[in-house]
Amino acid sequence: MTIPAHRIAFGEHLRDLRQDRGWSSQEAFAHHVGIDRTYISGLERGRRNPTLDVIVKLAQSLDVKPAELLATIE
Repeated sequence: MTIPAHRIAFGEHLRDLRQDRGWSSQEAFAHHVGIDRTYISGLERGRRNPTLDVIVKLAQSLDVKPAELLATIE
C-alpha cells in the first residue's frame, strides 16, 4: 500500500508538535489525549486517516488550532 504524501506530512507534523511540547512518549501522549497508543503511532506513520473529531481532539491536547495540524499539507 502506498501512503499518500498528505498523510505522511500530517504524521510528521503531529510527531514534531508532540515532541516540541514535551511529549517524548507516544504512550503518555495517547493517554493524555484519550486515544490508543497504536492509533497515535499509525497517525504519525501516515497509516491512519484521522477523522475531524480526532484532529480536533489532537489539536486541543497540543494547544493548537486544528488548522495548525493541517498546515504542512499542500
